[in-house]
Amino acid sequence: MTTQALPAATTAQSPGTQFAEAFARHGEHTEVAYDFTITDAHKPDRPMPRLTVRGLLKRRPVTSAVSSFWSEHGPDSPEQAAGVTESGLRQEAAFQPSVEQALVHPVQAWLRIPEELPGVPGGLAEFIDHRLLVRLATAENQALTIGPHGLLRHPEIARMPYKGEFADGILAAFNAIEQVGSTAHAVIVNPADYYLRLAGRGSLLADLAANGTLISRTRMIPPGQALAGDFAEAVRLLDAGRSVIRVAEPPAGTLAGSGLAVCGEVYEGLAVHLPTHLFLAVPEDAVPGHQAS
Repeated sequence: MTTQALPAATTAQSPGTQFAEAFARHGEHTEVAYDFTITDAHKPDRPMPRLTVRGLLKRRPVTSAVSSFWSEHGPDSPEQAAGVTESGLRQEAAFQPSVEQALVHPVQAWLRIPEELPGVPGGLAEFIDHRLLVRLATAENQALTIGPHGLLRHPEIARMPYKGEFADGILAAFNAIEQVGSTAHAVIVNPADYYLRLAGRGSLLADLAANGTLISRTRMIPPGQALAGDFAEAVRLLDAGRSVIRVAEPPAGTLAGSGLAVCGEVYEGLAVHLPTHLFLAVPEDAVPGHQAS
């Protein structure tokens, strides 16, 4: 396997162009290493690209697989909170600090290359830039939300059951964020909910935009649910600042058909400083044991 290191600071070429040039020399043995996260290089050909989950988060460059970080947690019990004089007025007065650890994990996306494509001028480079990088951004959304180490797997993020309209659940979550002294910075929703339950239904989207609240649409959150929070304060994306695109054989069941395949891989993790500032709005009937009122 031939690995070619290509630092971001020394080239203006796209990841696809760099890979295509290496492939012309090394063919099926090509592996190109980049010293930046290649999903940042994708430039959609539209004036308002969709905001990814990665795009909501502040970055923290990391050089090791394990990072230590500060965190705050809610009180262990209502009785503990009651023992703090002003916890009724300021919930955060009863929060408890700790030091936690988070890991950086690989995030992968695969793409099958048509046999004739390397002979088409510019074809392989475009295919990598406009298909592999898009699939990698989707894989990132999955890893950061429903993946094994994603936000929706965090045990301390509160579930807020709602009854009635989807918008009511979102607004209740925004209120909960501000009741702990923070700001409703952003919300992650499924496109089905955005287009069928929010867009065109009164002024809500305009109100959120005026409030500075960002919306990330992704299939990687279940329909009917919305993850709202002050992401700017609560979470950091641990970014290893390196990536690889290589020709490889995908695991069984990864892609349809057979033939040449490439894998794109980036390395990142999540440091959740303030799980108390993130709320998952969920329908009442989706919460086990919840009694509707």
